[in-house]
Amino acid sequence: MKLFLAVFLLFCLPAVFGQSKVAWSTTYNQETKAIEINAEISAGWHLYSQHVANDVGPVPTLFTFEENKDLKFVGKVNEPAPIQKYDETFEAMLDFFEEKVTFQQRVSTKKKTTVNGTVTFMVCNDTMCLPPTDVKFSIEINPNND
Repeated sequence: MKLFLAVFLLFCLPAVFGQSKVAWSTTYNQETKAIEINAEISAGWHLYSQHVANDVGPVPTLFTFEENKDLKFVGKVNEPAPIQKYDETFEAMLDFFEEKVTFQQRVSTKKKTTVNGTVTFMVCNDTMCLPPTDVKFSIEINPNND
């Protein structure tokens, strides 16, 4: 039984630990016609930008959306200006966010629909990085709701 518990904790805790460093939420901004994907980042941790060179090391934040015939995605996912800092571990300038960040994806639809997607992300602090994590999200959009 102790062996089972040790193996369970070894494999399950890192996934739970990684997911608890960033709390994700979504909203639909009627005024800008954009899905807002919000990340609340735990103190001391940072979340990487979508624009990190893959050959450097950390995994950039990535958004994937399920196909939806009732919806058109307008442009790409936008993000605010990130913090840019030299990282000694990766020996490179890296773009990341601390505390909180909101990503926006503009959409166009004429009827009520649901957007489903996944965010893939990686977080690090000054001493370690956690493995990349996938988090699914779903948001209802009603373009006629004022």
